[in-house]
Amino acid sequence: MPEQDQPSPAQGTAWLEVRFECDQAEAEAWCDALIEAGAMSAAIEDADAGSAAEAAIFGEPGQAPQTAWPRNRVTALIDLAQDPATLVARALQICGFASAPAYRTLGVPARDWVRETQAQFEPIQVSPRLWIVPTWHDPPRPPALAVRVDPGLAFGTGSHPTTRLCLEWLDAQLTPGESLLDYGCGSGILAIAAAKLGASPVYAVDIDAQAVAAARDNVAANHCAVEVRDSSTPLDLKCAVVVANILANPLRVLAPALAGHVTNGGRLVLSGILETQADELMARYLPWMALSVFGRSEGWVCLHGRKP
Repeated sequence: MPEQDQPSPAQGTAWLEVRFECDQAEAEAWCDALIEAGAMSAAIEDADAGSAAEAAIFGEPGQAPQTAWPRNRVTALIDLAQDPATLVARALQICGFASAPAYRTLGVPARDWVRETQAQFEPIQVSPRLWIVPTWHDPPRPPALAVRVDPGLAFGTGSHPTTRLCLEWLDAQLTPGESLLDYGCGSGILAIAAAKLGASPVYAVDIDAQAVAAARDNVAANHCAVEVRDSSTPLDLKCAVVVANILANPLRVLAPALAGHVTNGGRLVLSGILETQADELMARYLPWMALSVFGRSEGWVCLHGRKP
């Protein structure tokens, strides 16, 4: 089996990383086989990341998921006691390919992963008054409004363009005292921000149990009035503002329901939409209201409109 760059582990090395490149058809099978062969973890990355050939992939409910790129870097993390050659040979047997690609082994030093993870999440200033602040950072002084949300299993830390666009809409357009529904709330960040900006009452709903639990924890941590519901609770309410930051396919399917939760004269805010999907989504909602683009960021758009 061809190998390259196989140095002895340096002092301070805690694990070994086995890395190789493969094409799109084999990447997922290799990843699964490495786990079955004994790797602690395995991941697929774009081998062209950081170059002109870098490609973005997006998955949505209702579509076959795209799990790999044209060229892929497969990385497996193993214990120092494991033999990389044995691992790759065993994985080759499992996935049944004719041969294994050339691989490298790299030492992975022991690190304070909690501190390094926290360092990746700095406070985010959405506007002069609205901030998203992890709990390990001090919040800005009033009159700034700080939403305290830590990264976790539920989507929504304020760093993604779709979330930022919705937060910008809330800060610019929300009127204190308006009722609001955050549909597909994830971490609850939009509902919490709305409550801090004066919306009342505020509701948040999600079909994912982890999201519901995370949203309730975040609501409690922010000491704000948001009613978090799961999908088992009938959603028989109408609000002056309905915000849905999900993805284009569920937004298509949910059009009648989302429009139905908006009061007459109320407003609908949709995000999680690629710029190439905006026209189709606006046409889909036209029977209920006319939508327009509120903002764009990094290939994503936020749509909004008022129900007659």
